[in-house]
Amino acid sequence: MNRSKIYGVFMPNYSKGFLIINITKNNNLGYADLADSFLSRFKGLMLKGKIERGLVLTIPEGRGRRGSGIHMFFMRIPLDIIFLDKDKKVVDTVYLKPWQTYNPKKPARYVIELEKGMIKSSNTEIGDELDFTCDQV
Repeated sequence: MNRSKIYGVFMPNYSKGFLIINITKNNNLGYADLADSFLSRFKGLMLKGKIERGLVLTIPEGRGRRGSGIHMFFMRIPLDIIFLDKDKKVVDTVYLKPWQTYNPKKPARYVIELEKGMIKSSNTEIGDELDFTCDQV
């Protein structure tokens, strides 16, 4: 199995994405791809008219609150955004429309971009613990 190293931890290289689980609420938020390079984080979901899977962006260590902010430039659809700390606990959530920018309330190590409505339907809240390495598609 191919494996990639993320922040010193080897993770399976799932070519079809990761299942995102809300461990606290015991439900899932769907599947997502991984963006772990500057270019993949910058591109994100730009120019997509519809998303089949969300996107987990890994934020380099040491970035502050502004360094883990995101933009919705060149986006065509609104998104639900979840910000996680290094322990994968939710530190902020927001719904953003195209062309908006946002800096989380606390620094984030992971940013999850999901289809509109996923935060509400999964009842995900600040303080919940998530996992996105637990299932292969």
